[in-house]
Formats: sequence, structure tokens, C-alpha cells
Amino acid sequence: MSKTLRILHLEESADEVERVKSELTRAGMKIVSAPAWSEEEFTSALRDFKPDVVLCDHSRAPFDARAALLAVQTYRPAAPMILFTNAIDEQTAVTTVRAGAEDIILKRNLARLSSAIEAALAVRRRLRQLTPRQMEVLRLVTAGHTTREIARRLKLSAKTVESHRGEVMKRLGIHDVVALVRYAIRVGLVPPDM
Repeated sequence: MSKTLRILHLEESADEVERVKSELTRAGMKIVSAPAWSEEEFTSALRDFKPDVVLCDHSRAPFDARAALLAVQTYRPAAPMILFTNAIDEQTAVTTVRAGAEDIILKRNLARLSSAIEAALAVRRRLRQLTPRQMEVLRLVTAGHTTREIARRLKLSAKTVESHRGEVMKRLGIHDVVALVRYAIRVGLVPPDM
């Protein structure tokens, strides 16, 4: 990977952030990282630091992985979030992955992190080609709204919505709405239980 990755850490330990940086550098990744210690710092970093990847320790109460994931989906939907934690119960793991987290890496398996990041970026690479308006249309289409409803909601013509939808499908390399919905669920743009 030749590009310098911007990694945002939602973490309790500065030592853990340094350990991750060392491991990823050792694995050949070029990274710039920023830690976030609170919800306010986290949401601010999503907007200002603009991370390519988010690493989240799910145990940070009251700002847990689910809340962090919602913030990522709002501010940086093309950035994958990977849970990086000491331990996780099965229910939390399932609900977080179903909600759009890309992977779960236990801190004792740090060597797996670089390959998990590369895989997560590959899944979401196509999302980076979409404009904010196209992302908005994608979310509404995959949530089941009709062209007319989307046009009314976004104050656009139906023809413009159809044009955006066609461009979204072209840029994502997806040729039907069912596959579009599957992809959107896979990357957490719409909840799987909609």
C-alpha cells in the first residue's frame, strides 16, 4: 500500500495507539494517526482529520462501538470501522458487524490488523467515488424510497434522481437495485433489519 493512511483511534490507552502504529509500520503501511478520547473529539476528528480507517475499542462507555459506528456512517461513510478490543461478547460482535463494522480484531491478534485494514478498504473503495449527493440518493434508494419520494425529499426533479441513481450504479459497478441494497447493507449504509 503506497498511500499514507489516516487512522482514527477511539481508544482508552495512548500506549495501545503507539503499539498499533508500530505494528502497522512494521507491516509496511504508511500511516498518520489521531487518537480520540471522547465523543466530542471523535466526531470532530471524523469531520476535520477525515480518517480513511477507524479503529474502535468497543468497551468505551458511555460512547460505545455502536454510537461510534453511527457517527462514522454519518460523517465518513466510506471509512471502514474495525473493532479493536481485548474481548467482546458474541451478541455485541454480531450486532456491531450487522450494523456495518468491517471486522473485529482482538488486541492479542495485532498481526492480523494490517490485512483486516486492507480488506476493509477494498470493500469500501468504490464508495469514495460517490459525491455527497450521490451518497444521499444511494441511502434513500436502498432504504426503499421511490424516485418520486426521493425527488420530493431532496427537492430535485425525478429525472435528476434517476440520473444520480444511474451514476451511483455505474460507479459502484452494480447493475440492479437488489445488489445495490445488498452492498449498502454490507457497508452499513442501511440497517439490515429495515
